[in-house]
Amino acid sequence: MRLLVVEDDPDMADALATNLRDQGMVVDIVGSRVLARAALEINSYRMILLDRQLPDGDGAELIPFARGLYPDLPIIMLTAKQAVADRVVGLDLGADDYLTKPFAMDELLARIRAIARRPAQIPMATLTVGNLSFDFVARQAFVDEQRLPLPRRQLLVLETLALRVGRTVTREKLFESVYGFDEHIQSNAMDAHISKLRKSLHAAGARVEIHVIRGLGYLMQAIES
Repeated sequence: MRLLVVEDDPDMADALATNLRDQGMVVDIVGSRVLARAALEINSYRMILLDRQLPDGDGAELIPFARGLYPDLPIIMLTAKQAVADRVVGLDLGADDYLTKPFAMDELLARIRAIARRPAQIPMATLTVGNLSFDFVARQAFVDEQRLPLPRRQLLVLETLALRVGRTVTREKLFESVYGFDEHIQSNAMDAHISKLRKSLHAAGARVEIHVIRGLGYLMQAIES
């Protein structure tokens, strides 16, 4: 899951990024409405965490722009404005939830999970390929109903391939799903992740295979018995 965090306070932005990445999410951080607009125009996100008090104006005014691009994109507002009227403005403009600062990080994570469970946000709760299943809500993989522990990058690759099982996923789409735009990426990084994921799946006895589609990307499918 890739999230856009619009937050101009460096300490808060770092805390959010650290905690979200610890949950296996890809996070892009921007500190203004202008940068948020640019990020939304070039990347696909599953959710926005949006501060209201930004250097170039009220973050709530970004909601109609985001909704114009992605009508179902969930938005959680994070703000120090605690008045009822302020919350009403954010919610009336289309925010899905509103959390006032300071807040407990566990509560924010719980609200993210709650919104992610909504049917509009996931194409399916669980997908099964061969004896491999992927739970898109819990963001966990299973082989023969036994949980398959995977490092964060491998899990993100598997999630992206599972969402498009039987179809080619471009390298660009995989990079977008696995890395934030402020992360350093080595040229052979995706090949390394795919190689390690294949080994993890093979070791667990998963009856799936990941093919290289030369010049395009990768495709995952079940192994025919």
